[in-house]
Amino acid sequence: MTGLSPSQLQKPQDERSGVPGGWIPGAGRILVCRGVCGPATEDWPDSGRDGCPSPLPCGISSSHPQQGRRAAENPGPAVTPCRCLSPSDTPSPQDNTEYFLSSGDKIRFFFEKGVFDEKGNFLVPPEKSINKIGHALHAHDPVFKGATHSSKVQAVARSLGFHRPVVVQSMYIFKQPRIGGKVPAHQDATFLYTEPLGRLLGLWIALEDTTVENGCLWFIPGSHTSGVSRRMVRTTAGSMTGISIRGSDPAWDNSLYVPTEVGRGSLVLIHGEVVHKSEQNLSDHSRHVYTFHLMEASGTVWSPENWLQPTAELPFPPLYT
Repeated sequence: MTGLSPSQLQKPQDERSGVPGGWIPGAGRILVCRGVCGPATEDWPDSGRDGCPSPLPCGISSSHPQQGRRAAENPGPAVTPCRCLSPSDTPSPQDNTEYFLSSGDKIRFFFEKGVFDEKGNFLVPPEKSINKIGHALHAHDPVFKGATHSSKVQAVARSLGFHRPVVVQSMYIFKQPRIGGKVPAHQDATFLYTEPLGRLLGLWIALEDTTVENGCLWFIPGSHTSGVSRRMVRTTAGSMTGISIRGSDPAWDNSLYVPTEVGRGSLVLIHGEVVHKSEQNLSDHSRHVYTFHLMEASGTVWSPENWLQPTAELPFPPLYT
């Protein structure tokens, strides 16, 4: 497959995902790639619960999906309770910052807020407590490595004009029923900054239908043209490494957001500077997604201040194989 057919591309009038023509040579204003990832997700194992796909990735020491599912249900003492930092958070001393900062080349669990008591015991079933798993599924889990580097994903990148794309991070996001937390408005480039800007693209694959009720994405159309005013950066004080927030976001008008409901198997392309969010999952249905970010490596500098850095063990792998 060398490109995408017109029937696979939906070109929204409002361009809400902010993938602007010309941000990379040959790029198109694409919101959702219909039918691109559906067949791949159908091959992933079902959870056996409600008929929903649940290809949970590897656990602490194993990359087998079935073992990963059991690890999610029984994380055990090897899993450090680390809450998931949201885009609006200022890290506090109570956060396990090192666990987060060293997760870029590993697969680690991050939990929803309020799922532990003061002694660290689960207040909800363990398998319902996880916010996400990240940030190197694309490198260490065969299921997600195959999905990330699939011929269809490579075709999407080529259709957008990527010359030398690399994969910088990946996440499996659960958006648990009833407790799946909201993700406040943010720009991905706040956390994954490049010079020049406009070289970052998020690929967001819906593994279940996404609706307003279960926490679909919301975008501000055209917001990718306003630059980035807030950054999360890695800091060092003596032997201690942490993160801090530099700058602040403007007061984005809440009336400008447009919901983006998509079906299972849809691929949403997210420009690194477009403003987007998702609300809390208030439904009885989860909203599982697999998402990863690409950077055009040709002529691009990955900020050395980004929280996530390539390592000797895991340099950013090329997308094209």
